[in-house]
Amino acid sequence: MLEALALLLAFQLLGEALTHLGGLPLPGPVVGMALLFIAWPSLARWQRRLEDLATQLLSHFGLLFVPAGVGVMVHAHLLAQWWGPLLLAVLAGTVGTLVVGAWLMHRLSK
Repeated sequence: MLEALALLLAFQLLGEALTHLGGLPLPGPVVGMALLFIAWPSLARWQRRLEDLATQLLSHFGLLFVPAGVGVMVHAHLLAQWWGPLLLAVLAGTVGTLVVGAWLMHRLSK
């Protein structure tokens, strides 16, 4: 499992390096995950290990909501001040995601 974690972190580091050196306006972990997605077929001997690691990480997924909850509590005054634009952004993002997802599903199912 440690080797799979090291590989996952190596892809994250590669993504961070590429975004930093290339000046890309994307988060490094997102670029690293895209690179992992591209490299996935050539990582046949690592796939099972990475799947096991992902299962372990997802079993503790709820812990990732603790910092977000603390942030909400600490910055409640900002949420009260900016509730309108935040609500609009959440609704627009949700509707946009649903529309693009439905369109993509329709297109790929043909």
